[in-house]
Amino acid sequence: MPAEITTLLTFFGGTGDLAKRKLYPSVYNLYKKGYLQEHFAVVGTSRADLTQAEFHDMVRESINHSVEDEDNAKAFISHFRYIKLDVGNADGYADMLALNNELEAQYELKGNRIYYMSVAPRFFATIAKLLKSEGLITDNGEFNRLMIEKPFGTSYETAEELNNDLNEVFDEDQIFRIDHYLGKEMVQNIAAIRFGNPLFDAAWNKSYIQNIQVTLSEVLGVEERAGYYDTAGALRDMVQNHTMQIVGWLAMEKPTSFTDKDIRAAKNVAFNSLDIYNADRVDKNFVRGQYGENIDGTQIKYLDEDGVPEGSQNDTFVAGRLKFRSARWDGVPFYIRTGKRLKSKQTRVDVVFKKGLSIFGDDIALENPVLSILIDPKGGIEFRINAKDTTSEFNTRIDTMKWEVSYLDMERTPEPYERMIHDAMNGDGSNFAAWNDVAIAWKFVDAIQKQWDSQQAEFPNYISGTMGPKASDELLAEDGNYWVYR
Repeated sequence: MPAEITTLLTFFGGTGDLAKRKLYPSVYNLYKKGYLQEHFAVVGTSRADLTQAEFHDMVRESINHSVEDEDNAKAFISHFRYIKLDVGNADGYADMLALNNELEAQYELKGNRIYYMSVAPRFFATIAKLLKSEGLITDNGEFNRLMIEKPFGTSYETAEELNNDLNEVFDEDQIFRIDHYLGKEMVQNIAAIRFGNPLFDAAWNKSYIQNIQVTLSEVLGVEERAGYYDTAGALRDMVQNHTMQIVGWLAMEKPTSFTDKDIRAAKNVAFNSLDIYNADRVDKNFVRGQYGENIDGTQIKYLDEDGVPEGSQNDTFVAGRLKFRSARWDGVPFYIRTGKRLKSKQTRVDVVFKKGLSIFGDDIALENPVLSILIDPKGGIEFRINAKDTTSEFNTRIDTMKWEVSYLDMERTPEPYERMIHDAMNGDGSNFAAWNDVAIAWKFVDAIQKQWDSQQAEFPNYISGTMGPKASDELLAEDGNYWVYR
């Protein structure tokens, strides 16, 4: 059985959709696997009027799909408590402190505390400051930690302000900024593939790689999220966080050791060399789009979606070229793209290696070998290589070596939130966004957004069900490249 983790875990927003769909089931999985045993407690908070029995019923319903033993589920839920709390009112924190002290005595929690903010971002700083001022940060335990959902700010300026507020209470190594993409199995596999295989480790640089492509495509449109999405767009909703965090694993230097401290240091080297564009270079290196109807007119355009303002200039698609000014990546473009109403749901990385020098004569045309790391909807790895065809003459063709995550592996694989809660309990920040990552990503995105805000685009400019506007393909064609996934 695994070593037991001792902690009090408090969920702000404890009756919300995320808590019910992801957080409580994740904690239950950790309990079933033995990471949580006797010395833990979970507190849920919200403004809802709930009795303890009603809260327990809600938690029981949220874990229903994974309950195999009713007595086990009852024992798990017995560790849960509910407290009604207006997070902006200091008075309510006295009741929370009393409850914490009660649970500390009952479960011998060693003063260990994790506070998880699953609430509107405007409350993040307020909660952190009140936790400190009202005595809920312990000084007699092994740890106090803060887990915080995105978005972390809406610009560099707001992100910095929030970070400064949090740093009044928590040190950087106590703050766990969640990006659930970093909890995905195949995103975490990037490190194993890259550093675990000398073939790729030695070739992960400008001498062997022609370009790297990151695609995060969605088939759905804005749905019911127009109120939020029209103020964020694909650039701030997907590029600033998910896309840039994946790029971090691809562009980072080789860490001295596989610890969170050294991993973050290696990522810092890469992010600090990222070229942040001026206005002219934004126009040269980035493309934006907005979806129109599909070919048969059964899907409406973005501008006709409920809640979208008339004439909105919001981007539902982004493609761009990133450049790192480092010895490893000088001259190697990193292409990124993300968008709604595209051809398929697809999250993937395509590493395009340079063509070899052919010794076979001018009639034999070699192709670029490509390593593809498939993240969603089904994990896998593909490696396209040059090989001989089966004709009597000596010709080459591309063959693909494939591996897919098996159904058994999928059943065994922790959900991203389970993995992240476990990592936070262990104090492992490897798969969380560090402040330096967040800061540079915001500076990069702010420069692009500022330029786009100064211009009027002709929207819509791509058909729903395609892979975005033509300008996205032209961006790569300028370098003699093309999207691997088309």
